[in-house]
Amino acid sequence: MDTILSHKIDAYRRLFIEKDLIELSQWIAAIESINLEINYLQLIEKRLIKNSTLSAMLQGFRRKNTLVMASLCKYEQELKREYEYSERTYDVVRAKEHEGRRDLYSNLMIEFKQLRKVIYIALSKYKRS
Repeated sequence: MDTILSHKIDAYRRLFIEKDLIELSQWIAAIESINLEINYLQLIEKRLIKNSTLSAMLQGFRRKNTLVMASLCKYEQELKREYEYSERTYDVVRAKEHEGRRDLYSNLMIEFKQLRKVIYIALSKYKRS
């Protein structure tokens, strides 16, 4: 009876980790696309807007984006190791760790939307010479 219960618990643990990995891969893909968009926004700033404050904001966000990406990639490796080798139960503490990563991602997305808004406002003031 204990082995059956143990196998069920392990199956649920693996299922939850797999769900977290799927969600994490979506976050990483979104952050990669933000990185590409930042390249275009920097070109727009450099060629049209020409505002050093905005340029610094873009550069600062690129750094933050890179740090969040690195953190999530490291987390992905931890999850993969945990999926394969760990016996740690998937409990409230483990779920809160994942929620912390979700908050990191969500805050980055909110900050990026705000940055985009600043750029669009600057573009709306742009006048062709």
